[in-house]
Amino acid sequence: MVHAGNFNYRKASDLPSVIPLFPLAGALLLPGGQLPLNVFEPRYLQMVDDAMAGARIVGMIQPALDGARRSDGEPELCKVGCLGRITSLSESGDGRYIINLHGVVRFRVLEELSDRAPYRSCRAAAFLGDLDLGQGAGEVDRDSLLGTFKQYLEANQLEADWESVTRASNETLVNALCMMSPYGAAEKQALLEAPDLKTRAETLVAITEIALARDGGDDGSSRTLQ
Repeated sequence: MVHAGNFNYRKASDLPSVIPLFPLAGALLLPGGQLPLNVFEPRYLQMVDDAMAGARIVGMIQPALDGARRSDGEPELCKVGCLGRITSLSESGDGRYIINLHGVVRFRVLEELSDRAPYRSCRAAAFLGDLDLGQGAGEVDRDSLLGTFKQYLEANQLEADWESVTRASNETLVNALCMMSPYGAAEKQALLEAPDLKTRAETLVAITEIALARDGGDDGSSRTLQ
């Protein structure tokens, strides 16, 4: 079960089969994760309005990694994204929405739909295994994950609330580190498509080790991870 806002997602019938799509390069939402968004484009403002009037579900998805475009100029999309429930919305006063998405389950695009809405939508198949948020958590190599994360922090002169990090469950730790990771669209798509928490953690460790080996992660800056 995934608890998001005021709703519990337990089974396939709890999820819409047709979802509005919010294409955004470099954005990563994972089941159980929180993603704040600043929405300002008119078609996505309407998408939020429509979602709030319905199931409150939005499909976060990346444009195709190869940059391919459709005949109408819109980008092709990756085949896998993540459904998020809008759990908070505030109006900025200048025409924008500030929303928070709570990740529910990943989905696979089955068919994009042609309708009159200005935003894109699709028929989707949910990864129902994601409704068991703790699946594979016990198999995560926590020591390896924490060790690599610490190396990355030190190499980049970053700081984190280490006490909170070490208290987090394996599920929370893996998904939070993946979502806050500073990697590119291809790496984030690989993290999204990892079949379980164990593989996702291993993928993050591998990506981080490659980044450390490539440039040492030392850019002379000092930032803080929240």
